[in-house]
Amino acid sequence: MYNKVIMMGRIVNDLELKTTPNGHSVCSFRIAVDRRFKTQDGEKQTDFFNVAAWNKTAEMVVKWFSKGRMILVEGEMQTRQYTDKNGNNATWYEINAERVSFTGEKRDDGYAPASAAPQSYGVAQPPQNNYAAAVVDDDYPF
Repeated sequence: MYNKVIMMGRIVNDLELKTTPNGHSVCSFRIAVDRRFKTQDGEKQTDFFNVAAWNKTAEMVVKWFSKGRMILVEGEMQTRQYTDKNGNNATWYEINAERVSFTGEKRDDGYAPASAAPQSYGVAQPPQNNYAAAVVDDDYPF
């Protein structure tokens, strides 16, 4: 069996790093992912997905991302059964993030140097703040 999810979307809630009773860091958040096609009325549709990042990945998310920022999430889709406050059976769907990455989206406030970012546990390096060296589309012959 194989369970792999890759999604890119915008973070829709404020990020908070929490610690479990066992001492593990966790950050739970939601991302909004636009569908590729519009409805017949020309409306864009968006789906919302729950994400849980753990330990070093959670710390990286809280440090480098914020509400409204674009994020790429790779992980496994998990489901949990529970009973809601009205006694109804329900299912919780969540992506267990194994890796998160930057999308190349420019930020107005810039990034800290890459050496300040976490280096391990599947977390990505933040891009360096060197937008002056970016290639302009006009440089391509097509």
